Amino acid sequence: MSDDARPAAGKMHAGEHDIDDGLVRMLIAGQFPQWASLPLSRVASAGTDHALYRLGDEMSVRLPRVEVAAGQVEKEQRWLPLLAPHLPLAIPTPLAQGAPAEGYPWAWSVYRWQPGENAIASPVSDLHLAALDLAGFVEALHRVDLAGGPEPGRHNFFRGVPLAHRDASVRSALAALAGTIDVPAAARAWDAALATPAWQGAPVWIHGDLHAGNLLVEQGRISGVIDWGGLAVGDPACDLMVAWNFLDAGAREAFRAALDVDDATWERGRGWALSMALIALPYYRETNPVIVASSMRTLGEVLAASS
Repeated sequence: MSDDARPAAGKMHAGEHDIDDGLVRMLIAGQFPQWASLPLSRVASAGTDHALYRLGDEMSVRLPRVEVAAGQVEKEQRWLPLLAPHLPLAIPTPLAQGAPAEGYPWAWSVYRWQPGENAIASPVSDLHLAALDLAGFVEALHRVDLAGGPEPGRHNFFRGVPLAHRDASVRSALAALAGTIDVPAAARAWDAALATPAWQGAPVWIHGDLHAGNLLVEQGRISGVIDWGGLAVGDPACDLMVAWNFLDAGAREAFRAALDVDDATWERGRGWALSMALIALPYYRETNPVIVASSMRTLGEVLAASS
């Protein structure tokens, strides 16, 4: 991130819109007056692209923080209800779509509230079982037959494209991380990922951002998958990043065995995990300690598996 693109104090991104309780109350009162009297409270989250509020006991309000995330609203409103019946874990249920108003420039969403805590705040009780649950979810998502899905692009931060498209960003991150991580080892792992054959099959539905912060846990077990801004149809390897950013070595092998993916797809998945961690580290090191800690853990898992 260049000096002229640094976020303002208290923000994670340049161009991030100010969102507070008062704004959200005005938006609800103006567009959904039937819900205006319900309690409203901001939800603490390490998420980077949206502000999240709980509305009453049964709903949540999700508002893009930055323009690049704004296109995700209509995408999720359209596709999540169609995907939900095909998946073994709960996903968000859109209830309403809000419009720009009160100085807020983008569409926003009201969802049904999903119970549970994210897997950072509430770790799973059995990581091996979690690996099997995740494998079942990923396999089901990648089998979904719904025509017309969005190709990877700016709307989903290009999740699901060939890894080579991420090379410039990874090289820039490696340069910025000199003296912070083992850059030569990370560069070797990245070069190995780039040498892996690209996906030759038909594009499949991908979540695009599978990690602990987007997994809901109830009674020690994964119950839901949230934050579908990375949704697109692309390379299935993108969703395998969860094997390194969430699972340990033993659970990772169980995950792979349950999916029965080919070697090239598995190696590209490792490349996705590596690139996500490397790019996030310099970008968020001053603004999001949760993401930094997660990225460092992912980097350690990838490099250990690559040695």
